[in-house]
Amino acid sequence: MVIDCADPGRLAEFWAAAMGYKVQDPPPGFDSWQAWLQSINVPESEWNSASAVVDPEGKGPRFFFQQVPEPKTVKNRVHVDLNVAGGFSVPLEERKSRAHAEATRLAALGARQLSINDSWRGFSIVMADPEGNEFCLQ
Repeated sequence: MVIDCADPGRLAEFWAAAMGYKVQDPPPGFDSWQAWLQSINVPESEWNSASAVVDPEGKGPRFFFQQVPEPKTVKNRVHVDLNVAGGFSVPLEERKSRAHAEATRLAALGARQLSINDSWRGFSIVMADPEGNEFCLQ
């Protein structure tokens, strides 16, 4: 999954915290990405041009954040759903409580709540990450 953004480092940190992921480790033999970038002569002004997060268990997809010059201007055509409420086996009020608790946690990390969907399809909270990319908590 590739996400265009203005600040890859910040967005990678946000999504790592949101999904229980981690920022991808630097290549073997390097203790940081900065050390690796220096070793291949990347100018410091370009060090925040990309970042990635990975599932520490190796099961989920990798998310790559790449810096682009233009800002986000329209609704995402693809978005991430974070299944934080436990699924349909959990009573509706408990799912709502769990989703609201996660919305509060993610808001403290820079997200904002956009709307609540309480329809026949179920319950979800539509959120935006720190750069305005929509995602859902369900």
